[in-house]
Amino acid sequence: MVCPLAKRDRIRNALLIAFFYFGLCLVSRAILSTIIGMSIITAMNQPLRTLGVAPNAWGVNDAIADLTRPSLTPHPITLTTETKSLRLDLVKSAILIIDMQNDFCHPDGWLAHIGVDVTPARSPIASLTSLLPQLRDVNVPVIWVNWGNRPDLLNISAGLRHVYDPTGAGIGLGDPLPKNGAKVLTKDSWAAAIVDGLNHEPEDIYIDKYRMSGFWDTALDSILRNMGKTTLFFAGVNIDQCVMATLQDANFLGYDCVLLKDCAATTSPDYCFKATIYNVNQCFGFTSDSQLLIKALKA
Repeated sequence: MVCPLAKRDRIRNALLIAFFYFGLCLVSRAILSTIIGMSIITAMNQPLRTLGVAPNAWGVNDAIADLTRPSLTPHPITLTTETKSLRLDLVKSAILIIDMQNDFCHPDGWLAHIGVDVTPARSPIASLTSLLPQLRDVNVPVIWVNWGNRPDLLNISAGLRHVYDPTGAGIGLGDPLPKNGAKVLTKDSWAAAIVDGLNHEPEDIYIDKYRMSGFWDTALDSILRNMGKTTLFFAGVNIDQCVMATLQDANFLGYDCVLLKDCAATTSPDYCFKATIYNVNQCFGFTSDSQLLIKALKA
């Protein structure tokens, strides 16, 4: 028979042990919370590392992901156009140069091969040569948008191929040019390379396009949005075809569009150039020129 006193002692000892462990758990928990809290405080005081491209970048470290995306310091200018004076922010601006490449601008390229005088297509070279260094100096991205197809042409429709080879028996997309063997408008070929006379830099951005528009089926839109660009200057050839198609798509996507008319040209009849200027002013944006932009940059 168990003595009542012994039973009471066992109960008391059990309670004491339970209270001891309970207290130990509380102390341990408090110590752990303190350690965690100190670690968080330490981490919060550590510098954040940039993850991504400003102004769409995060700041991160072991404990923090800062998603506030601080705004960049504005760089406002006032640009004269044919219709209005524009107040714009260079931090939110980029220039797109469309199809200034050998197949469209060089005497040995595809356009010249089919009998087109490419002299007009070379006229933007002088204006761009003056303008681009000035834009780079104020950190406006220079984006080259050149037609450069996949060698297998698997994303090119018959309708698009027909533009370049309407009989099916000529030299069309992907075919070698007779003079130099370069494959027409093929990525990484001489035909798709930027024409001589235009200086392009490693920090410039290069986009391959596969349609008249530089936005269709390319990374151009996502790159511009990730970089926080909303105002686009347009240059290149042909002003009434690929430049206009790219500008229209930019307008439809919500970008502010400024066509630099002395930095763009066409081998089409002159009325095509005039109609493009009219339509841009009427429906899709604004027109200016490189000299007015340089003047605004220096003001």
